[in-house]
Amino acid sequence: MKGWRLASDIGGTFTDIAFIAEDGLLSTIKVPSTPQNYASGVIEGAKALASARDLRIETMAEMAHGCTVATNAILEGKGARVALLTTAGFRDVLELRRIRVPKLYEPLYVKPLPLAARDLRLEVRERVGADGSVVVPLVEDDVCKAAEVIARSGAEAVAVCFLHSYRFPDHERRAGALLRKLLPGCFVTLSVDVLPQIREYERTSTTVVNAYVGPPVKRYLEGMEADLAAAGCNARISVMQSSGGSISSDAVKDKPAQIVECGPAAGVVGAAHLARLLRILNAITFDMGGTTAKGSLIEDGDVIFAENYEIGASMSTAGAIAGGGGYALKLPVIDIAEVGAGGGSIVRLDRAGAIKVGPDSAGAAPGPAAYGLGGEEPTVTDANIVLGFLNQQSLAGGTVRIDAGLSRASLERTIASPLGMSVHEAAYGVHEVANATMVRAIKAVTTYRGRNPRDFAMFAFGGNGGVHGASIARSLEIGRIYVPAAAGVFSAVGLLLAEKSVAVASAFVARLDELDYTAAEQAYVQLQREAERLLGVSGKARCMRQVEMRYLGQAFELIIDLDDGHLSTEARSELRARFDAEHERRFGHRFDEHNAVEIVALRLRASDPDHVVPARLRHALKPSETTSRPVWFGKRYGFIETAVVGRAEVTRERQAGPVIVEEYEGTTVVPPDASVFRDEFDNLVVDLQRGVA
Repeated sequence: MKGWRLASDIGGTFTDIAFIAEDGLLSTIKVPSTPQNYASGVIEGAKALASARDLRIETMAEMAHGCTVATNAILEGKGARVALLTTAGFRDVLELRRIRVPKLYEPLYVKPLPLAARDLRLEVRERVGADGSVVVPLVEDDVCKAAEVIARSGAEAVAVCFLHSYRFPDHERRAGALLRKLLPGCFVTLSVDVLPQIREYERTSTTVVNAYVGPPVKRYLEGMEADLAAAGCNARISVMQSSGGSISSDAVKDKPAQIVECGPAAGVVGAAHLARLLRILNAITFDMGGTTAKGSLIEDGDVIFAENYEIGASMSTAGAIAGGGGYALKLPVIDIAEVGAGGGSIVRLDRAGAIKVGPDSAGAAPGPAAYGLGGEEPTVTDANIVLGFLNQQSLAGGTVRIDAGLSRASLERTIASPLGMSVHEAAYGVHEVANATMVRAIKAVTTYRGRNPRDFAMFAFGGNGGVHGASIARSLEIGRIYVPAAAGVFSAVGLLLAEKSVAVASAFVARLDELDYTAAEQAYVQLQREAERLLGVSGKARCMRQVEMRYLGQAFELIIDLDDGHLSTEARSELRARFDAEHERRFGHRFDEHNAVEIVALRLRASDPDHVVPARLRHALKPSETTSRPVWFGKRYGFIETAVVGRAEVTRERQAGPVIVEEYEGTTVVPPDASVFRDEFDNLVVDLQRGVA
């Protein structure tokens, strides 16, 4: 087969590989991640899958890729040394931030350190007014002197963000040209290229984030390309964006901040595709891997996008009021809330003697204590092994050997003995604490957004989504959980189901009742041209127009779809009504018609109509031997001898729990007082009894 596509998704513990044949048959493989060189794990997995499907890696045409390199650079503080060039008098915008705190009553709260240190935040004499007029011309000598300071400092990247440059970009363009000439090899990024919109702090922060992750992402992608070429593969690499569409690796190198949440986005895209097949309009996605757990929302058949986003906090999420614990990232991002709780999350007791889960992870090496690779601290996976939720000999179809005795010993030493409880009680406590942490991610995209989780189904995936999904759904009173086939590598599957698309935006400040429709249409035409340039298509992109709106005087906006595609007198009333309705649903109130509404930005999402994704997948389910083992379901049930089956053994007929479904990609736990059946798409459908705690 020539011109085949592969997907690779790198996680903190495993690297997932997926391939969809022409007849829709899905093939997957899971290999341990290789942190010393992630490309090694990708190539190993690609070769193994190619061999299994009688393919040649040399004939691969494209690799759709998802990774955590940008996210990890921020979380671990391992990005580039960044300098910031800004308008004189505005060097401390990153320090001042917004008046936001992650916890309401936290007098000792300390803001995260800016990604650009103060001695590398350099001022330049220039000034543009809010209307785009030049108040002070650019003093080029200031830029040249700043370049000398940057050169001596050893900074790898420079962010340029001048006041109101979205109205008049010439000053930034000229400064960027000078810096590239004077600092060859330095990564230079301009706010007019990254985020040409209002909001000085968000624009500065986003541009600095782009500079901070630029060099490591560029090195990573170039290294991946080189390693693939060395293996005889010249496939082009496309990368998932945080907005849910894929784009070429070359475009990512210029604007790397757009892939900060690329891995989690792929899973949401896959879930949305499956929801459409099942004709489910409203669903919650729960993606639990080895390091983090993510929650997102599908509403009226579409994924939800964040107006603002924060990365690097204890919970990465969007929010107009909460926040302050991370770095603002105002780029198109699927509304995903992420917490540091996964299978590899380390478990310990805090100073008060309470169980604490994460956010640090044991990763792939040394991994959980059960791996026997030197890890001594217990993890969530160790707790699930002790409870009997996971196989007692191996994971991932036997590729990862485990020692259940090491899990019990680590939990006994670290948790059970200090708390004076049995090791099974301690393990169940860890399981419940991890669930409580992950519930925060689900609430961040539902109840905190004015949505009731009980009105949604849940899609649980990721390596550990099926283990914890039912417990989390029960705590939120969600009645039905879908665990898709290949759930443990579902983000990799989502990479193959994603459209080739981009999202672009530009500032456009105007009252809705005074809108210049011709100017708005011209702005949308320019956005479409930019989107088609990024996609490599001309005049044929499929487009969705959106508007960022707010009540006059508000400090935050809502994104509203422009369904008919055009702003007009007729569309204005409908747009106002939809904005009012969304504001009331989100914040519990709306203003009357005497309160003016203004537009602050125009957005456009464009996709390549020639990029075809598979309509339906086929799964080769292999029969497996039915066994059983004792499983601890908490004090209420104690140990229950529980059937352990494969997905193929789950029939269309409803089967009462408890049942454990073990597969190559992951495990699904069906607790007591629940039932499971397999639907026409081979999803495991778990139904919970209402009112059961």
